[in-house]
Amino acid sequence: MDGKAAPNGVATIEDRILRITGYYGYYPGYSSQKREEGTQTHTESSSQEAEGQTRCQSCTSTFLKLIWRFLIILSVSSSWVGTTQFVKITFETFDCPFFMTWFSTNWNIMIFPIYYSGHLATAQEKQSPIKKFRECSRIFGEDGLTLKLFLKRTAPFSILWTLTNYLYLLALKKLTATDVSALFCCNKAFVFLLSWIVLKDRFMGARIVAAIMAITGIVMMAYADGFQGDSIIGVAYAVGSASTSALYKVLFKMFLGSANFGEAAHFVSTLGFFNFIFISVTPIILYFTKVEYWYPFSAVPWGYLCGVAGLWLGM
Repeated sequence: MDGKAAPNGVATIEDRILRITGYYGYYPGYSSQKREEGTQTHTESSSQEAEGQTRCQSCTSTFLKLIWRFLIILSVSSSWVGTTQFVKITFETFDCPFFMTWFSTNWNIMIFPIYYSGHLATAQEKQSPIKKFRECSRIFGEDGLTLKLFLKRTAPFSILWTLTNYLYLLALKKLTATDVSALFCCNKAFVFLLSWIVLKDRFMGARIVAAIMAITGIVMMAYADGFQGDSIIGVAYAVGSASTSALYKVLFKMFLGSANFGEAAHFVSTLGFFNFIFISVTPIILYFTKVEYWYPFSAVPWGYLCGVAGLWLGM
């Protein structure tokens, strides 16, 4: 045989050698065309395998993101429900909504340390607390956090934060937890309306219809009890809380832009410091004027207050 294809389908010597070696380049007499065909087939096979691995990794990444988002939503919802129930129980023995708001807001100071602990646990390149703090301070500007920016940027957001939570607690004193939670969800409609007016966001017909329906729901809930008594006052408190919450979110977007997780944690901790330094005088005044008075000190339900504050961190 001369290396050509044998008749009647009999394999040539070259094919037998290739079948044994498994590599076309081992036999020098083999034609270059067959070697190119083998190389091309191998390249196509590798390309298909790489494409399959990329798709698999993409699907896995998408699935993990969905799971993570679901867990975040579940955590926030659980914290919201738990906070509302804890507040209702606390009001049975401790009727001091502003003190509860002030006490819970002070816990915001722990947000940045918690974030930094997560950074140490997950980041490959560790940063010192001071370096990480300065990096996250860029949310206030290129110069970082200065005394002027601390007062200018933090004060209005701290006031809105306190008003949102204080009005929400007042609403819980007048209405059931279910009604207050439903009314507060209208803040999404208020965010859309304010974003359209202040931030000049794109007008979307479906969202404006949703906002109108949300406002209609508020009116219907108030009408259910005849626009009188504690019901209408509770509705006003809940709507006021939703409005200040929406204003807080829109102003945050307007002045501070899109913050990453570290910058947001830094900002919330800064709000906690501002609350502790400047707002602390308010519960003291309310105590001595006996607007919010508790005595003896041991009668304060610290367990429930810590539960409210801890759950509020997850919201």
